[in-house]
Amino acid sequence: MSLPSSTRLPKEKEDRVHPVAHEAEPSRAPWRSRLHEVIFEADTPLGKAFDVALLWCILLSVLAVVIDSVPSIHQEFGTALLRLEWLFTILFTVEYVLRLLCVRRPAVYARSFFGLVDLLAILPTYLSVVYAGSQSLIVIRALRLLRVFRVLKLAHFVGAQKMLHAALRASTRKIVVFLGVVLTLVVIIGSVMYLVEGPTSGFTSIPQSMYWAIVTMTTVGYGDIAPMTVLGKMLASTVMILGYGIIAVPTGIVTVEMSRLGPVSTHTCKTCGRDGHDPDAVFCKYCGARV
Repeated sequence: MSLPSSTRLPKEKEDRVHPVAHEAEPSRAPWRSRLHEVIFEADTPLGKAFDVALLWCILLSVLAVVIDSVPSIHQEFGTALLRLEWLFTILFTVEYVLRLLCVRRPAVYARSFFGLVDLLAILPTYLSVVYAGSQSLIVIRALRLLRVFRVLKLAHFVGAQKMLHAALRASTRKIVVFLGVVLTLVVIIGSVMYLVEGPTSGFTSIPQSMYWAIVTMTTVGYGDIAPMTVLGKMLASTVMILGYGIIAVPTGIVTVEMSRLGPVSTHTCKTCGRDGHDPDAVFCKYCGARV
């Protein structure tokens, strides 16, 4: 039964309300749907078993790289650890290719956070063939352990992770402005301290004085450079007190953004492989496909 012409939306408005309603969803082979369920979801026995096995491989791979950096262990077991690393790299390469195959838009997943992490997890081993020592960057694979929250069905942890990520993204511009102000203060304070103290107190240049300003403002206080004059100590005291207020600003910015966010769904889109949708979402906010 069609609606009267007076109550129907114009076609261009309908397209804006439902941007994918008129697009034919591409055909999806059953094996790709099954593969997506095993690789991206942890709600089925096969999916959970796959993710648990993957996490163990990541742990063992990172552990192999860490212990291989010990000279005595490298000298005795270096060859065996190298072969083990190539085995893990081949397994992770196959897994990465399968992830790209089972989503409808591989390019979108490849540009996502976990897509980039998956790629960076396998590149160092191949780069080590050309650049010796680059295999130490394999510890980037530890980032893949963030999937443990999904595997163990710790939905509240996944929701907190997504909320924190969304809050940081929403705070980016404010934090950039804040860092610009801080860097300006560092240049000014460093220049003033260079004029007040000079080379005799260790402030041999403005960059050296800026280094002191950063160390002091962040309340780290290495003590390798310290003012000697009364005026310099007064300026240092002011910078120290200012540092406590500056440290609290980014925390407040992120906290405000987190308070504005609601719960986030952990469901994964079958088209682009990305998650972080609203709990009542019908369409993916990244690619527009139905979730």
